[in-house]
Amino acid sequence: MMLEGQIPIMKRKSTSSQHESAHSGVAQLLKEMRALRSRSIKSQKQCLEHWKPHLHLRGFHSSAANLAAYIGLRRHDVRHLQCQLANLGLSSLGRCEAHVLPSLDAVIRMLKIMHGEGFDAEELAHTHAAMENAGKLLRKHTDRLLGPPPNHRWARIMVTLPSEAAKDYVFVRELVLRGMDCARINCAHDEPSAWQRMVQFVRQAEQETGRNCKVLMDIAGPKLRTGPVLPGAAVVHLKPKRDQKGNLAQAASVILDGSGNPGCQAERDSLGRRIPARLAVNAEWQAQLGPGDSIRFSDSRDKQRELAVLKRISNNEVLASCDDGAILTQGIELRHQPQGKRKAGAGTVVGPIQAPPLTITLNEGDPLLLTREEIPGEPPVLDEDGNTIHAAHISCTLPAVFSFLRFGQRVWIDDGRIGARVESVNDAGALLRITQARPEGEKLRPDKGLNFPDSELSLPVLTDKDYADLDFAAAYADMIGYSFVQSGDDMESFMTALAERKGGQIGIVAKIETRRALQNLPEIIIRGAGRHPFGVMIARGDLAVEIGYERLAEIQEEILWLCEAAHVPVIWATQVLEGLVKQHFPSRAEITDAAMGERAECVMLNKGPFVLDAIAVLDNVVARMQAHHQKKTAQLRALHW
Repeated sequence: MMLEGQIPIMKRKSTSSQHESAHSGVAQLLKEMRALRSRSIKSQKQCLEHWKPHLHLRGFHSSAANLAAYIGLRRHDVRHLQCQLANLGLSSLGRCEAHVLPSLDAVIRMLKIMHGEGFDAEELAHTHAAMENAGKLLRKHTDRLLGPPPNHRWARIMVTLPSEAAKDYVFVRELVLRGMDCARINCAHDEPSAWQRMVQFVRQAEQETGRNCKVLMDIAGPKLRTGPVLPGAAVVHLKPKRDQKGNLAQAASVILDGSGNPGCQAERDSLGRRIPARLAVNAEWQAQLGPGDSIRFSDSRDKQRELAVLKRISNNEVLASCDDGAILTQGIELRHQPQGKRKAGAGTVVGPIQAPPLTITLNEGDPLLLTREEIPGEPPVLDEDGNTIHAAHISCTLPAVFSFLRFGQRVWIDDGRIGARVESVNDAGALLRITQARPEGEKLRPDKGLNFPDSELSLPVLTDKDYADLDFAAAYADMIGYSFVQSGDDMESFMTALAERKGGQIGIVAKIETRRALQNLPEIIIRGAGRHPFGVMIARGDLAVEIGYERLAEIQEEILWLCEAAHVPVIWATQVLEGLVKQHFPSRAEITDAAMGERAECVMLNKGPFVLDAIAVLDNVVARMQAHHQKKTAQLRALHW
């Protein structure tokens, strides 16, 4: 009997033909899975045979075998299989990286049961143990390289130390207290004496705080950069800030320096903090200055200006301010007016001023000569109508690169800000044509990165400076970053150099920055992890320029998958929370990127004035996200809406 308004339930009648169809579907799926397993094992054996001479660490053998099986699996498109498996409620193999063959075996076992072939409890126990062991291997290898994690999160936090870290122990201690688990020292900057103080401060902070903090020293490698540029005008331009009505909002600051060093324009330090301009003055004259005094002068435009002395900041330095804009050059007379006295004090003149480089502005369509010789760069020479008589030119720090350049190949300058193509190569260098620049033009500066993504570059594994830096790093670092590694042979040469310095047990971090390194990543992993504690850094700055920004999201995923298959830790690097680090305010996209970094074993922050705040935010985000994700697996913790 049916009540009014009740919906009738339609009963589906099972038929023998439906059973047979489902049974045959399972049989076909089982056949395909067995074939996939066989192909994976065949590829695994081939890879392991090739890798065998490089597997020196016994503890890495099973990880190498899993990586080989993963490579074998990923040589096939199995998306159709994944859909069918998911429809049956089985694993779709989407999270099998750490345990490839056990995952295949588990699916095959379930299909056998569904097909009526029986159940093997011993086989099940073996698969379960293999999967559990895979997770332990990644944790073991990560702890060996990066040290144990803090109690509340799995991913470590690495911070690039600024130059100030060599002078300020309190700052380093605060970094460690806030959550820095690894300190990165970039050997492209500072000197060994500064590095030694940084290491000393990190070790001291470890002891005082009771927190572990490893030291990574990053060897620069054969970095391609633009050469020097001719100096421009040797002036100091004081620029006070004004509001919309033209009223003074902030006076310009200047340091009167009696140390003998040349003056210079205002600049920013390695933390991004603004440093006032400097004027070189006579030391005895500077010693007479006191707060409340004034200094009068006529600037280079004959405008009458006055500096107000604010305070003494060292024996050789006095801080002063100027309410009006002024341009000062060497030789301008400065007249001291002591506070409360009518009679003027002694006078002096502005000393030498360090000239900043000339500005080279490039627009789309402009020619640019990249020179073999280290000739200081210059802007273009134009005729009265604005036509180019002589192209702008700048040198390349590694002249060997010109042997590999060909017509039409792409060139990227300054992290991809300026794009160009090779038009010709001759004895002078390579003539480039600018293909990408903002409408207002791009400024070309010295010491900016050069990338040649279409060129098969064969460059030295290490430079003379790298070998000298390696001497220091082998003695002081816990791990060493290898920049611009391209192949397994490069890794072999690097490890040989380390062994010569008795660094056979030091951890190695391979920085993946080029298209060729990406292609050779399995070989790089095997060579490195086969002999050393080993990790991979996804250096997303140069990598994005090399492969194209649109492919970065895809490629960083592939690196994560491959490293997980090898049970090798990954460092998620480049511009993490960059807005927060530099300007104290993150973009929404940066927070999402930081959350994505939780799937790596370590997340790296760059240096900047607000890095302490960034550590706290990153610590919070990563700790929260690990409750929602474990690698690629979503964790279904309880949610409360």
